[in-house]
Amino acid sequence: MPDKLFEAAEDLARRLGISRSQLYQRAVEYYLRTQGHDIIRESLDELYDKEDAGGIDPAIEYLQGMSVGEDDW
Repeated sequence: MPDKLFEAAEDLARRLGISRSQLYQRAVEYYLRTQGHDIIRESLDELYDKEDAGGIDPAIEYLQGMSVGEDDW
């Protein structure tokens, strides 16, 4: 880790009144929470981009349609 980044993290932890370990834990949790949407999207993109996937299973498509209901959009 670059010295400037380490020192900035130390300063922030001190100002927040938490340990450096707690700061790193919060940072990793935040990163995973904000990046989680990308991971899910990438997984779904990979699933539906497969040429042999043949699209959505008709039964699944029907059930998804039923879950939306009859509301006007």
